[in-house]
Amino acid sequence: MRAYEIQPGTKSLDALRQVERPEPRPGPTQVLIRVRAAGLNRRDHSVIQGIYAGPPLTRPMIPLSDGAGEVVAVGAAVRRFKVGDRVASCFFQRWNDGPFTASVRGSELGAQNDGMLAELVALDENGVVALPEHLSFEEAATLPCAAVTAWHALFARGGLKPGDWVLALGTGGVSVAGLQLAKAAGARVVITSSSDDKLARARALGADGTVNYKATPEWHEAVRRLTGGEGAHQVLEVGGSATITRSIEAVRLGGFIHQIGFVGGRETALNLPRFVATDATWRGVYVGSRAMFEAMNAAIAASRLRPVVDRVFPFEEARAAYAYQGSGAHFGKVVIALS
Repeated sequence: MRAYEIQPGTKSLDALRQVERPEPRPGPTQVLIRVRAAGLNRRDHSVIQGIYAGPPLTRPMIPLSDGAGEVVAVGAAVRRFKVGDRVASCFFQRWNDGPFTASVRGSELGAQNDGMLAELVALDENGVVALPEHLSFEEAATLPCAAVTAWHALFARGGLKPGDWVLALGTGGVSVAGLQLAKAAGARVVITSSSDDKLARARALGADGTVNYKATPEWHEAVRRLTGGEGAHQVLEVGGSATITRSIEAVRLGGFIHQIGFVGGRETALNLPRFVATDATWRGVYVGSRAMFEAMNAAIAASRLRPVVDRVFPFEEARAAYAYQGSGAHFGKVVIALS
């Protein structure tokens, strides 16, 4: 079968190579998936660059945590799925439900374990979810990492309610998914970008307020004005050191700051008295469990929400897909299709 591998020791896109691998066979509790589409995340660049959390690669590894396809074979003990079912991968193969524990670590796809950028993948039946019927494979391939992260933050942790204000930073996968999920739940959303064109697209998706952070460097003040002077109930924080100080200024008293990414820097110094005075909760969010994924899919099915796919690349152009996603030109998600 065709697959891509990241070769250890090369910290650039040169590490990504198309290869032939033997077709996998499902074990007793595994399903064999013919992958139809795979989604890219910012995290996938960190894996190639050798800066992702966890030990460095010691062997060629199939990348990408996100993929969708149909089940073509099942192991003898499988009970959750049958041949022909449309499914997506779970980011963590061992986080079914409950709190995040040490036993979950190391089960991420596309880092320590082979991922989804291959024609056939065998996964444990508990590391797979059924797709909402109305979604294409390309749309479903956007969900396992970014959308589940947004759901975990806003709903599983933040308890988002109708009328609440959400601040989403940027227009990448987590923020656009957060915008869509929050609006479907009756919340109000402010979103930021350096591109007026992207902000226009966000408004078309229902954003209640938009801020160009290049034109308005003190963007937290604009957020407070848009939210009636109170600030956002929840902040999807993806900027890290470049944005956390202003996110603290933009959150309302007693709100939530969900630290999801750090595209603007990994280390920061905080004005701790100012943060303490917000009485806010600042917590890291590391994707989510299968139960969260299934709850989100139920909401997506009920609302008929369609994830935003910015661009689909053919399998043969996987490097170009990585380069495009890494450029930051995308709005929403970048997907690789397998014919």
